[in-house]
Amino acid sequence: MKKNFVRAFCAFALASVAFAGSTKVGFVTDVGGIDDKSFNQSTWEGIKRFGQENNLTQGKEIKYLQSTAEADYVPNLSTLADEGMDLVVASGFLFESSMGEVAGKYPKQKFLIIDSVVKDKAGKTLPNVANAVFAEHEGSFLVGVAAGLKAKADKKNMVGFVGGMQFPLIEKFQAGFEQGVHAVNPGCKVLVDYAGTFSDPGKGQALAAKQYGAGAYIVFQAAGGTGNGVIKEAKERTQKGDVRWAIGVDKDQYNDGVYAPGKSAVLTSMMKRVDVAAHDVSAMVRDGKFPGGEVLVFSLKNKGVSIPGTNPNLPADITKKIAEYEAQIASGKLKVSEVPAKQ
Repeated sequence: MKKNFVRAFCAFALASVAFAGSTKVGFVTDVGGIDDKSFNQSTWEGIKRFGQENNLTQGKEIKYLQSTAEADYVPNLSTLADEGMDLVVASGFLFESSMGEVAGKYPKQKFLIIDSVVKDKAGKTLPNVANAVFAEHEGSFLVGVAAGLKAKADKKNMVGFVGGMQFPLIEKFQAGFEQGVHAVNPGCKVLVDYAGTFSDPGKGQALAAKQYGAGAYIVFQAAGGTGNGVIKEAKERTQKGDVRWAIGVDKDQYNDGVYAPGKSAVLTSMMKRVDVAAHDVSAMVRDGKFPGGEVLVFSLKNKGVSIPGTNPNLPADITKKIAEYEAQIASGKLKVSEVPAKQ
């Protein structure tokens, strides 16, 4: 009986150590939702990958709370902090104020904000918040090169950009895209529209219809869930014989543009590796190396932004030219402005 007790105690002790050693990660989405096919979904995929690698239970040790309005941000962040999550993640610059407020109330809680830097009134970063930012302008330059060269090859002289909300962060996408287009196709006109929302695919489709109707051949969307409407419009027009292209954002959106076997209306995508940021900071917390107060920059140099490894709709000469520009930017030889040129 004593042996059985010892075995049972050892089993309990091992189970307790395993449970205690798990790193619980909670994620708060913005209003675009967990399945926005953009940065919310990509962030969650990074957290899920971390969970799989560490045998964590979804819904318990890794979980998300969905926000339906900005008013949900503070309550959702607070709820996960109250639940004792080891790391609470929020994806999107719209969380900056809310995270600053909640982080101040929970000084022992570890937080990660993606796409912004949280500072106190004195302008200092908070010791319990890790900040992940991206060189969106660099990755957007590459898809601008793709759009400019594709338009030139097909004898077109107009492309477009549809942004979500017009803030400096989204203007970085616009700036890089315009510079990339004009680097290889100086005479190409770039139409620009902002939807004023990241969660309205119908508005995105309407803006895409407007730009395609005005002559845009390719439209790059940096609009979260709203951008799905841009891809939908490109698919529908192409299916009817009016060939148009969309450029995806945040993750490889080729499959979102598929309208027939082996055919997609997505030319390429500007991949912003928010999944890597979420995964890697979760691992840092697990390893006792939480980068609190630090600003982690994800750029072309460290593969934080990129185009997909496979681009079925881009011919070899275009991918070669993109690679040349990528090397120049990564080395520092070519600087890309974060600010759009004045119209």
